[in-house]
Amino acid sequence: MSDTMDVNLQTVEDVARELYIRALKILPPDIKQGFQRLGASETSPRAQSVLRTMVANIEVAERTDNLLCQDTGVPIYNLRIGGGVRLDGHALKQAVRRGCERATREYPLRSSVVHPLTRRNEHTSCGIEVPVIHVDFIDAPGVLDIEMIPKGSGSENNSFLKMAIPAEGIDAIKTFVVDCVIAAGGKTCPPTIVGVGIGGTSDLCVALAKRAATRELGSRCADADGAALEQELSQAVNALGVGPQGLGGDSTSFAVHIELAATHITMNPVAVNMQCHSARRASARLSADGVQWGF
Repeated sequence: MSDTMDVNLQTVEDVARELYIRALKILPPDIKQGFQRLGASETSPRAQSVLRTMVANIEVAERTDNLLCQDTGVPIYNLRIGGGVRLDGHALKQAVRRGCERATREYPLRSSVVHPLTRRNEHTSCGIEVPVIHVDFIDAPGVLDIEMIPKGSGSENNSFLKMAIPAEGIDAIKTFVVDCVIAAGGKTCPPTIVGVGIGGTSDLCVALAKRAATRELGSRCADADGAALEQELSQAVNALGVGPQGLGGDSTSFAVHIELAATHITMNPVAVNMQCHSARRASARLSADGVQWGF
């Protein structure tokens, strides 16, 4: 693989289009394995039946080449740029936007994106500041990674922020997360991935929670204390009895994921963002050798 690459904007546009469609139609393997783990440990017969129905829905959607869920969500694209990649940043974002529009019009998809005041729908899945495009940089020469996440309203509506007082300690964080899961109940279409952001500023904290909620199952917080808290909260959340689709059982969440940032000595923000059981995402790596598809 070459250590340098000139980004082809038409390729970026085509990949952005294809990723939106793939994300809506093919559930990542780690989420399917998550269903298997929950099914093996679930003690409620009713919850086991609900889980089987959800798995059957996934299988039918993929077998018949249909969408996993009717909600096409707010499109989010995460772009990660490696060293030696030559590009025009503005043109890159415009190419992603065009790909998003094309997926909606050409597939076609139901657009879920509207103007926040007039509620006008342009039927492109685009609007002011949408698609949401995040740009970051990675230590991987000659590659451009594009991840696409369609974030549905059932999960996104259950987003929470608390500017906790440091003196309240970790107990305040635990209580807040558990209270958020209880408040969400079945509205997030559980089993969920509960994303928790801790630290930073208010806006960074919410962004960390979103990053945590959309992380691959089986991954762990890079910080040892954060990883230990993930395990503790995962057990606590699944002891609540919310269960799949809020109908009771042990399978409230696939996992609790945590992302951390340093923060100010006089504050300790904590945010929660949830991902529904249809935790959709798709990714691709662009290099001088072509496009490599993944999840």
